[in-house]
Amino acid sequence: MPELPEVEVTRLGLVGPLQGARIEAAYLGKPLRWPLQCLPQSLVGRTILDVRRRGKYLLMDLSEGLLLWHLGMSGSLRLWPTRPDPGLHDHFDLMTTHGCLRLNDPRRFGAVVYAPAESSPQAQQLLGHLGLEPLQSAFQPQGFHQALRQRRTAIKQLLLAGDVVVGVGNIYACEALFLAGIRPTLSAQRISRPRAAALHAAIQQVLSRAIAIGGSSLRDFTGTEGQSGYFQLETKVYDREGQPCRECGTTIRRRVQGQRSTFYCPQCQRN
Repeated sequence: MPELPEVEVTRLGLVGPLQGARIEAAYLGKPLRWPLQCLPQSLVGRTILDVRRRGKYLLMDLSEGLLLWHLGMSGSLRLWPTRPDPGLHDHFDLMTTHGCLRLNDPRRFGAVVYAPAESSPQAQQLLGHLGLEPLQSAFQPQGFHQALRQRRTAIKQLLLAGDVVVGVGNIYACEALFLAGIRPTLSAQRISRPRAAALHAAIQQVLSRAIAIGGSSLRDFTGTEGQSGYFQLETKVYDREGQPCRECGTTIRRRVQGQRSTFYCPQCQRN
């Protein structure tokens, strides 16, 4: 958390306002997860050409090089008309002709990394292992099923790994598996082609819906104007342990997989 929908919501809030902006200053506070890889003042004078997304990373294309932003577990980006006084959890400010972009991250697992190009080692170290984008045309049911057939790991953990399909974080993996009627502990290679197609559709449905309503604001995430997301109000199983299933009334259960909480309905997800 934040996951793909929250990062995409952030991208949508930045791409219009920042496109064509010129960087006037950059301020780095407490150290983040990875070093910036350049002196902050070296960014001054460069123009922001575009803001893209790859998995959970924001790629800010500059007139020279690019910045890769990661929100970690608790980060958010907010665009201010002018630079406010920095608070305890404000760790990076990018001053531009179109406003101040600020990274706030209470747990400091987020990062801002400069790379000369997307193909450079600095970028590929972060992006090179990522799987297919779930909302792009390259992510097809047949190829998804073929990838599942090669893996013995539990399907929930495969979705979180991000090397087959990227960005399906814990909340959305739980919800997609529920919609597809698949038990989270089922081995990926045991999922049939029709069920893989159902899961493929569920992943796209869940992620698209989350983006449409601003993502999930469980703890710290807010959009670029400080707005909350509302997907957490619609979840079928996530964070609903002990409550009745919205479909069949069976009590929702929780179990731990790979140190992450998995929520599921034992009736709707028997197989």
